[in-house]
Amino acid sequence: MTDLPDRVRHSELRAGDADRERVAAVLRDAAAEGRIDLTELDERLGKVYAAKTYGELEPIIRDLPTQSSVSFSPDPDSDIARLPSSSGAVALMSEFKRKGRWAVPRIFTCLAFWGGGTIDLREAFIRHGTVKIRAFAIMGGIDVIVPEDANLHVTGLGIMGGFDHGASGAGARGAPVIVVSGLAFWGGVSVKRRASPEEEKRRKAERRRHKQLGD
Repeated sequence: MTDLPDRVRHSELRAGDADRERVAAVLRDAAAEGRIDLTELDERLGKVYAAKTYGELEPIIRDLPTQSSVSFSPDPDSDIARLPSSSGAVALMSEFKRKGRWAVPRIFTCLAFWGGGTIDLREAFIRHGTVKIRAFAIMGGIDVIVPEDANLHVTGLGIMGGFDHGASGAGARGAPVIVVSGLAFWGGVSVKRRASPEEEKRRKAERRRHKQLGD
C-alpha cells in the first residue's frame, strides 16, 4: 500500500487535483510497463478523476509499485483552469487548428469534410493522462501531432483513404497515453511524433551551426 503522510491518513479528507494527478502518473507508469492494459488504465483513471477523498484514491494504486511515496497537497497551479479547451472540432469545407497551450479533454472528436484540421498535443496540458482522439476525415485530411515520448496507440481505419499507424508504439516512462481512432474515407489521417517547438528550434540551430562549421 502506498505510504501517505500521517497528516493525510484520514480517509475522509478531501483530495485535490494535484493528488489525483499524482495517482494518475502511477497508473500511466504501470501501463507503460505492461502491468495493466489500456482498458484497465482507462477504468482506473475514471475512478481517479471521480474520487473526492484520499480514501477513494488509495485503493486504486494499492496493487502497483511506486518509485516514491505519493504525497498529497493543495494544487497551486490555478492557471490551468484558464487554458482554452474544447471537446471537438469540425471543418466543413474549411479548416480547424488546435495547437499551443490548451487543455485537452479525455475524448476529443473531430471531423474534416472537404476540409482539413490540425491537432497538436506537444504543448497541450493533458489533465487526464490518457487522451482519446477520434478523427474522421471524409474527403479531407487531419494531422495529429504528438510529443516524441508519448505512449501512442493508433487504431483508426482507412477506406479508400489512409490512416497512418506508423508512429504507434511505447514511449517514455510516465509519458501520456494517446489513443487515436476513427475513419479516413477518401481522405487521410496523419499521426506523427515530433519534438516540442522549442526543441525543434534548438535542433535547427544546431544543424545550422554544424553546417557553417563544415563549410
